[in-house]
Amino acid sequence: MQEQLTKEEQEKLNTEVGEIDKEIENLRKKRIELNAKIGAMRVDNYKLNDREGNELRLYDLFGDNKYLIVIHNMGKGCDYCTMWADGMKDTYKEIEKKAKFVLVSPDKPEVHKAFAESRGWGFDSYSSYGSEFTYDLGYEIRKDDKKYYWPGVSVLEKLDDGSVVRVGKDIFGPGDFYCNIWHFIDLLPSENISMDS
Repeated sequence: MQEQLTKEEQEKLNTEVGEIDKEIENLRKKRIELNAKIGAMRVDNYKLNDREGNELRLYDLFGDNKYLIVIHNMGKGCDYCTMWADGMKDTYKEIEKKAKFVLVSPDKPEVHKAFAESRGWGFDSYSSYGSEFTYDLGYEIRKDDKKYYWPGVSVLEKLDDGSVVRVGKDIFGPGDFYCNIWHFIDLLPSENISMDS
């Protein structure tokens, strides 16, 4: 066990932590700006399917909102994607005060429906199966006649002329800002950290 610090030592370290927090926040904002530039693109009105298999168009998902936050989920087979989505079961309600929130999975509609309902996902979610949506937005890689998916998020904006552009993007991965579980695990002594246990 580490020796208890004096009050002066604690104050000095608290100042250092505060400076690190400011640096992290500045870097995070810069990262968001760069990702927005990298991901900037016009977005077509793709065909998607709801959980019942009904076909609809991406632009319709906005409703009356100017912004649409799309979670790019890898589907039923990804435990981490499931963890992220499970963590959004309540937070999406706060997000929807600012923008419409949806999840899109590459699974067939019937597979997605069964899985989403088994997880209790109350947010709107759709299947991109058979659509180029996930590929065109950069969350599907095609190699050797196989498809590989990557989880992440796109922020779409509907312009006054009715067209849609992507104004923000990010990928999901260990330690990201989108899953608070990583940050709790990080607080454990290093010998105890393992997402597999």
